[in-house]
Amino acid sequence: MKYIKRYLPLAIAFGISAAILVAVLIISSVSKATVIKERSDDNGCAPIISPDEHTFSHPKVHGIYVTAPTAGTEKMDELIDLINSTDLNAVVLDIKEDSGNISFYLDNPDTDETKACIPYIKDIKALLQTLHDNDIYVIGRISCFKDPVLAEAHPELALLDSTGEPVVDSMGNAWVNPCKQEVWDYVTDIAVDCALLGFDEIQLDYVRFPVGQNSEDAVYGVASDDESRQEYINSFLSQITSAVHEEAFAPVSANVFGTIITSDVDAKHIGQSYTDFASNVDCISPMIYPSHYAAGDFGLDVPDANPYDTIYGALSGSAYALASIPDEDKGTVRPWLQAFTAENVEGHIEYDKAAIDSEIQAVYDAGYDEWILWNSKSDYSVLSE
Repeated sequence: MKYIKRYLPLAIAFGISAAILVAVLIISSVSKATVIKERSDDNGCAPIISPDEHTFSHPKVHGIYVTAPTAGTEKMDELIDLINSTDLNAVVLDIKEDSGNISFYLDNPDTDETKACIPYIKDIKALLQTLHDNDIYVIGRISCFKDPVLAEAHPELALLDSTGEPVVDSMGNAWVNPCKQEVWDYVTDIAVDCALLGFDEIQLDYVRFPVGQNSEDAVYGVASDDESRQEYINSFLSQITSAVHEEAFAPVSANVFGTIITSDVDAKHIGQSYTDFASNVDCISPMIYPSHYAAGDFGLDVPDANPYDTIYGALSGSAYALASIPDEDKGTVRPWLQAFTAENVEGHIEYDKAAIDSEIQAVYDAGYDEWILWNSKSDYSVLSE
């Protein structure tokens, strides 16, 4: 994308269409797939995987989410041992957290300017190398539009309500405006740089409009009805996926609310169309935690107490929603599964190994073969039981 911006004025001056320019750049990028983007190596952030080792395909991921503070400690060694002794083969690491912080030093002028880098992971190059040495697929998670750091550094990009106050979540974290091109470019450049750095896949989170708190009174500065919200999100997905493909030769995945699979109202309100996401990224990850469903969903009094039926019901809905899209035109489905006990849910059960195994079995029975486990504390000790 940055190359298109760079050369488009010249192309127009010489009467070359944008479509031809894009085609030339793609061909050029593919023919130069063995060239590693030149970067400084004195901070441990030079890419360790050349683009020709990346493909848009990916293994059948059986992964776990690992927080940045955990990844920077000796506990990471324990998690690697766990992966090597189980059916796991992948990790999701935070690149840009919900706080807006980058989890390691990144040689990027924009993140230098926003002071976003908080190096929980002291040597990202070494960590990536260790994970790859253990045949572990590494997915880098980026919180896109929930970004207090960018909102503070650039107030003109912050999302405000009608009183001029920042739109925040329940924890007070500010959002940036999903309609701003500058926000898209900031996130896109981080994604490309990290794919070149050695992350096998870029995973996008918070790719949506905010909900709750004072978000209903948000002022976007442009038309932001339900239809246009989906258009903005789709345009952003197209930009970032194309950039990561063309400049870093890596696949892109995205997390979405599980409710949008069957609720068109929810989908339009937050700008997430399940079918559009599936068509715009290489892999779509619906967050279908049983604890997040209400009484009566899937005909269950307490979905949290019925992990198999809840996951199977959600993924059956996914298969139905995507059935009309040819396989070659849609990404794979890789759901997030619950690996935590939701003590706040009335009638909840303990999510021990048996409960998690039942979720995984439901994935397979629904016709899918990939999954990722979520535990906000990176505590997966139950898997060793």
